[in-house]
Amino acid sequence: MNSATQTPAMLGASKPFVRGYDNLSIERLLLITYANDCPPCFRSIHDSQVHLPDDALELFPCLFNDDFALISEGQFIPDELDECCPSTGLVRQVVYSVTGEMLSERHHVGDLYSLEEAQAMVHRLKFETGHYSRAWEISTAHLTEEALRYLERRASNFNSGPTGLLFEPFALTDGNGLGCKLIGTPWTDENLMKIEGGLYTSLRQEQLDAGTPEALVNVLYLAALADVRLLIFDPDAAVLDGLAIYDEIATRST
Repeated sequence: MNSATQTPAMLGASKPFVRGYDNLSIERLLLITYANDCPPCFRSIHDSQVHLPDDALELFPCLFNDDFALISEGQFIPDELDECCPSTGLVRQVVYSVTGEMLSERHHVGDLYSLEEAQAMVHRLKFETGHYSRAWEISTAHLTEEALRYLERRASNFNSGPTGLLFEPFALTDGNGLGCKLIGTPWTDENLMKIEGGLYTSLRQEQLDAGTPEALVNVLYLAALADVRLLIFDPDAAVLDGLAIYDEIATRST
Protein backbone atom coordinates (compact mmCIF):
# COMPACT_ATOMS: atom_id res chain seq x y z
CA MET A 1 0.00 0.00 0.00
CA ASN A 2 1.57 3.27 -1.09
CA SER A 3 0.89 6.19 1.22
CA ALA A 4 -0.61 9.33 -0.26
CA THR A 5 0.63 12.76 0.76
CA GLN A 6 -0.61 13.48 4.28
CA THR A 7 -0.91 16.67 6.27
CA PRO A 8 0.36 16.93 9.87
CA ALA A 9 -3.24 16.84 11.12
CA MET A 10 -3.93 13.60 9.23
CA LEU A 11 -0.71 12.05 10.50
CA GLY A 12 -1.50 13.09 14.07
CA ALA A 13 -4.72 11.08 13.92
CA SER A 14 -2.55 7.95 13.67
CA LYS A 15 -0.73 7.08 16.89
CA PRO A 16 1.45 4.02 16.16
CA PHE A 17 4.27 5.04 18.51
CA VAL A 18 2.14 5.82 21.58
CA ARG A 19 2.65 3.24 24.33
CA GLY A 20 2.04 5.01 27.63
CA TYR A 21 0.85 8.04 29.58
CA ASP A 22 2.70 11.23 30.47
CA ASN A 23 2.06 13.71 33.29
CA LEU A 24 0.10 11.30 35.46
CA SER A 25 -1.87 13.01 38.21
CA ILE A 26 -4.19 12.08 41.08
CA GLU A 27 -7.40 13.91 42.02
CA ARG A 28 -9.53 13.19 45.08
CA LEU A 29 -13.20 13.07 44.11
CA LEU A 30 -16.45 12.55 45.98
CA LEU A 31 -19.01 10.05 44.68
CA ILE A 32 -22.34 11.74 45.44
CA THR A 33 -25.87 10.38 45.27
CA TYR A 34 -28.84 12.72 45.26
CA ALA A 35 -32.42 12.75 43.87
CA ASN A 36 -33.83 9.22 43.52
CA ASP A 37 -33.88 9.01 39.72
CA CYS A 38 -30.53 10.69 39.08
CA PRO A 39 -27.28 8.76 38.51
CA PRO A 40 -24.41 9.40 40.95
CA CYS A 41 -22.02 12.25 40.17
CA PHE A 42 -18.37 13.00 40.96
CA ARG A 43 -17.18 16.30 42.40
CA SER A 44 -13.94 17.60 43.87
CA ILE A 45 -13.99 18.96 47.40
CA HIS A 46 -13.86 22.75 47.69
CA ASP A 47 -10.47 24.27 48.55
CA SER A 48 -11.76 25.37 51.95
CA GLN A 49 -12.32 21.72 52.95
CA VAL A 50 -9.41 19.90 51.28
CA HIS A 51 -7.84 19.41 54.72
CA LEU A 52 -10.64 17.05 55.77
CA PRO A 53 -9.61 13.36 55.91
CA ASP A 54 -11.53 10.74 53.95
CA ASP A 55 -13.46 9.55 57.00
CA ALA A 56 -14.80 13.10 57.50
CA LEU A 57 -16.19 13.03 53.96
CA GLU A 58 -17.68 9.60 53.39
CA LEU A 59 -21.36 9.16 54.31
CA PHE A 60 -21.74 12.86 55.14
CA PRO A 61 -24.39 15.12 53.57
CA CYS A 62 -23.09 17.75 51.18
CA LEU A 63 -23.95 20.75 49.04
CA PHE A 64 -22.66 20.84 45.47
CA ASN A 65 -22.78 22.53 42.10
CA ASP A 66 -21.26 21.73 38.71
CA ASP A 67 -17.71 22.45 39.93
CA PHE A 68 -17.27 21.37 43.58
CA ALA A 69 -18.88 20.00 46.74
CA LEU A 70 -18.96 21.08 50.38
CA ILE A 71 -19.61 18.91 53.42
CA SER A 72 -22.60 20.50 55.14
CA GLU A 73 -22.69 18.62 58.44
CA GLY A 74 -20.39 19.87 61.19
CA GLN A 75 -18.63 22.36 58.90
CA PHE A 76 -18.91 26.13 58.65
CA ILE A 77 -19.92 27.23 55.14
CA PRO A 78 -19.85 30.98 54.32
CA ASP A 79 -23.08 32.37 52.90
CA GLU A 80 -21.49 33.17 49.52
CA LEU A 81 -20.47 29.51 49.07
CA ASP A 82 -23.82 28.21 50.31
CA GLU A 83 -25.56 30.31 47.67
CA CYS A 84 -23.33 28.82 44.95
CA CYS A 85 -24.46 25.24 45.70
CA PRO A 86 -28.11 24.66 44.78
CA SER A 87 -27.98 20.84 45.06
CA THR A 88 -27.82 18.55 48.10
CA GLY A 89 -26.66 14.96 48.30
CA LEU A 90 -24.80 12.32 50.27
CA VAL A 91 -21.13 11.44 49.80
CA ARG A 92 -21.11 7.67 49.30
CA GLN A 93 -17.39 7.20 48.72
CA VAL A 94 -14.08 9.00 48.29
CA VAL A 95 -12.38 8.10 44.99
CA TYR A 96 -8.83 8.83 43.85
CA SER A 97 -8.98 9.36 40.11
CA VAL A 98 -5.78 8.84 38.08
CA THR A 99 -5.47 10.68 34.76
CA GLY A 100 -2.63 10.99 32.27
CA GLU A 101 -1.71 12.65 28.99
CA MET A 102 -1.34 10.94 25.62
CA LEU A 103 -0.25 13.20 22.76
CA SER A 104 -1.28 16.23 24.86
CA GLU A 105 -4.81 14.90 25.47
CA ARG A 106 -6.02 14.02 28.96
CA HIS A 107 -7.29 10.46 29.54
CA HIS A 108 -8.91 8.79 32.51
CA VAL A 109 -6.69 5.88 33.60
CA GLY A 110 -8.58 4.49 36.57
CA ASP A 111 -10.14 5.02 40.01
CA LEU A 112 -8.64 3.81 43.28
CA TYR A 113 -10.08 3.92 46.77
CA SER A 114 -7.13 5.22 48.75
CA LEU A 115 -4.34 7.68 48.09
CA GLU A 116 -1.74 4.97 48.68
CA GLU A 117 -3.27 2.74 45.98
CA ALA A 118 -3.39 5.63 43.53
CA GLN A 119 0.23 6.57 44.23
CA ALA A 120 1.29 2.95 43.70
CA MET A 121 -0.47 2.88 40.31
CA VAL A 122 1.22 6.11 39.23
CA HIS A 123 4.59 4.77 40.34
CA ARG A 124 4.14 1.60 38.29
CA LEU A 125 3.07 3.49 35.19
CA LYS A 126 5.38 6.48 35.07
CA PHE A 127 8.86 4.86 35.28
CA GLU A 128 10.93 7.24 37.36
CA THR A 129 13.79 7.58 34.86
CA GLY A 130 11.51 9.33 32.40
CA HIS A 131 13.29 7.64 29.49
CA TYR A 132 11.43 4.33 29.17
CA SER A 133 10.38 3.22 25.65
CA ARG A 134 12.06 6.15 23.88
CA ALA A 135 13.95 3.85 21.48
CA TRP A 136 12.15 1.96 18.70
CA GLU A 137 13.19 -0.52 16.02
CA ILE A 138 10.83 -0.79 13.04
CA SER A 139 10.95 -2.26 9.54
CA THR A 140 12.46 -0.44 6.58
CA ALA A 141 9.10 -1.26 4.93
CA HIS A 142 7.98 2.06 6.41
CA LEU A 143 10.39 3.95 4.13
CA THR A 144 10.30 4.51 0.40
CA GLU A 145 13.39 3.68 -1.66
CA GLU A 146 14.08 7.41 -1.86
CA ALA A 147 13.90 7.82 1.91
CA LEU A 148 16.14 4.83 2.57
CA ARG A 149 18.78 6.08 0.12
CA TYR A 150 18.62 9.52 1.74
CA LEU A 151 19.30 8.05 5.20
CA GLU A 152 22.16 5.93 3.86
CA ARG A 153 23.74 8.97 2.20
CA ARG A 154 23.39 11.23 5.23
CA ALA A 155 24.60 8.56 7.66
CA SER A 156 27.71 7.80 5.59
CA ASN A 157 28.69 11.40 4.87
CA PHE A 158 30.50 12.34 8.07
CA ASN A 159 31.67 15.67 6.61
CA SER A 160 28.21 16.97 5.81
CA GLY A 161 27.68 18.28 9.35
CA PRO A 162 24.44 18.38 11.36
CA THR A 163 21.20 18.56 9.43
CA GLY A 164 19.87 21.40 11.58
CA LEU A 165 16.42 19.86 11.12
CA LEU A 166 15.94 18.37 14.63
CA PHE A 167 17.04 14.89 13.54
CA GLU A 168 20.43 13.33 12.84
CA PRO A 169 20.82 10.08 10.82
CA PHE A 170 23.38 7.44 11.78
CA ALA A 171 24.36 3.93 10.65
CA LEU A 172 24.68 0.76 12.71
CA THR A 173 28.10 -0.58 11.76
CA ASP A 174 27.40 -4.20 12.76
CA GLY A 175 24.21 -4.64 10.75
CA ASN A 176 21.93 -3.29 8.05
CA GLY A 177 20.14 -0.84 10.29
CA LEU A 178 19.91 2.92 9.93
CA GLY A 179 18.82 5.21 12.69
CA CYS A 180 17.74 8.73 13.50
CA LYS A 181 18.37 10.67 16.70
CA LEU A 182 15.36 12.93 17.20
CA ILE A 183 15.93 16.27 18.90
CA GLY A 184 13.58 18.59 20.78
CA THR A 185 10.76 16.06 21.12
CA PRO A 186 7.82 16.04 21.34
CA TRP A 187 7.24 17.92 18.09
CA THR A 188 4.05 19.56 19.29
CA ASP A 189 3.33 23.17 18.41
CA GLU A 190 3.61 24.14 22.07
CA ASN A 191 7.03 22.54 22.59
CA LEU A 192 8.45 23.71 19.26
CA MET A 193 7.39 27.28 20.01
CA LYS A 194 9.49 27.10 23.17
CA ILE A 195 12.65 25.69 21.57
CA GLU A 196 12.41 26.85 17.94
CA GLY A 197 10.01 29.78 18.05
CA GLY A 198 7.72 28.29 15.41
CA LEU A 199 4.95 25.76 14.79
CA TYR A 200 5.44 22.20 13.49
CA THR A 201 4.23 23.21 10.03
CA SER A 202 7.29 25.48 9.77
CA LEU A 203 9.67 22.67 10.79
CA ARG A 204 8.00 20.27 8.35
CA GLN A 205 8.34 22.72 5.47
CA GLU A 206 11.99 23.37 6.38
CA GLN A 207 12.68 19.61 6.34
CA LEU A 208 10.98 19.19 2.95
CA ASP A 209 12.73 22.23 1.48
CA ALA A 210 16.08 20.75 2.57
CA GLY A 211 15.38 17.64 0.47
CA THR A 212 14.17 15.25 3.18
CA PRO A 213 11.83 12.71 1.53
CA GLU A 214 8.22 13.13 2.61
CA ALA A 215 7.90 9.47 3.75
CA LEU A 216 10.75 10.02 6.22
CA VAL A 217 9.35 13.38 7.36
CA ASN A 218 6.01 11.71 8.07
CA VAL A 219 7.35 8.81 10.14
CA LEU A 220 9.74 11.06 12.09
CA TYR A 221 6.85 13.35 12.97
CA LEU A 222 4.73 10.51 14.34
CA ALA A 223 7.66 9.20 16.37
CA ALA A 224 8.63 12.64 17.69
CA LEU A 225 5.04 13.39 18.61
CA ALA A 226 5.19 10.38 20.97
CA ASP A 227 8.53 11.64 22.41
CA VAL A 228 10.63 8.92 20.75
CA ARG A 229 14.34 9.86 20.79
CA LEU A 230 15.98 6.98 18.89
CA LEU A 231 14.34 5.41 15.83
CA ILE A 232 16.01 2.44 14.11
CA PHE A 233 15.01 1.18 10.66
CA ASP A 234 16.03 -2.44 10.02
CA PRO A 235 14.95 -4.79 7.18
CA ASP A 236 14.59 -7.65 9.68
CA ALA A 237 12.46 -5.71 12.19
CA ALA A 238 8.70 -6.04 12.43
CA VAL A 239 6.31 -3.61 10.79
CA LEU A 240 4.41 -1.28 13.10
CA ASP A 241 0.61 -1.39 12.94
CA GLY A 242 -0.89 1.93 11.92
CA LEU A 243 2.19 3.14 10.05
CA ALA A 244 2.32 3.49 6.26
CA ILE A 245 3.98 0.59 4.38
CA TYR A 246 5.58 0.96 0.97
CA ASP A 247 5.43 -2.03 -1.41
CA GLU A 248 8.86 -1.77 -2.94
CA ILE A 249 10.67 -1.95 0.41
CA ALA A 250 8.24 -4.40 2.00
CA THR A 251 8.71 -6.84 -0.89
CA ARG A 252 12.48 -6.60 -0.82
CA SER A 253 12.65 -6.99 3.00
CA THR A 254 10.56 -10.18 3.30
